[in-house]
Amino acid sequence: MDADQPSQFTIIAPVSRFLGATDFAQTTRFYRDILGFEVQQSDVGPPALNVCWGPARIHFEPHEYGPEGPEEPRPGSAVVFFETDNIEELHASVRSRGGTPTALETVNGIKMRVFEIRDPDGHTLWFGQSFAEPDRPRPARLVEKLMPEFPLSDVPSGVDYYCNTLGFSVNYAQSDLAVLDRDDVRLLLVAKTERHKGIGSAYAYVHDADALHEELRKRGANVQGAPVSQPWGLREFRVLDIEGNQITFGEPFE
Repeated sequence: MDADQPSQFTIIAPVSRFLGATDFAQTTRFYRDILGFEVQQSDVGPPALNVCWGPARIHFEPHEYGPEGPEEPRPGSAVVFFETDNIEELHASVRSRGGTPTALETVNGIKMRVFEIRDPDGHTLWFGQSFAEPDRPRPARLVEKLMPEFPLSDVPSGVDYYCNTLGFSVNYAQSDLAVLDRDDVRLLLVAKTERHKGIGSAYAYVHDADALHEELRKRGANVQGAPVSQPWGLREFRVLDIEGNQITFGEPFE
């Protein structure tokens, strides 16, 4: 970085671009004296110019080719975004060095404060700083699956209904308890007691609500109506078991 570049701000995200420049001297003055990049002339091969700032690197060549190749130069067609750690100080610095950046703007869509400036060839340069809360470390993954409990006065009859009508299979069963599986869904049937009474409900995401609805209807399940596409983006239908416990099946849709 240039020796007089203030230490209050820097570029913090990697950038690597190849751009065209019509006048290396003019480009050098802009990127070095207005923005504060470090400039490196290439002494090997064709004329070239490199500017650097932190993890950002831009390589300039004498012109930029358009879609039809070298016969159609197209300067000023690039848009480059740089992320900084102090947008206000950088903006003030560019202005004090004679640059003409746009006013600082808050862009909620990307959670950044930004400004724009054009280089001598018309390339658009955006500088931005996030105003979102810093990322917080995620805790270790501890919870994997949820297994609802459905109380039944007759667990063996419930097992028969869930297996022969709803398409589940037995993982484990005894007279007062059963663990049942279908695909990635697991549920528990428990005998009704003072602790386990009333009815239960659960929600299961599915890949094809209409196909599952048709299957369960043909099996004789107590289906509560046809699938409905809800405003919240799920196509849903409900099924009751032999004692009123409810499973809602939902398919996400765009």
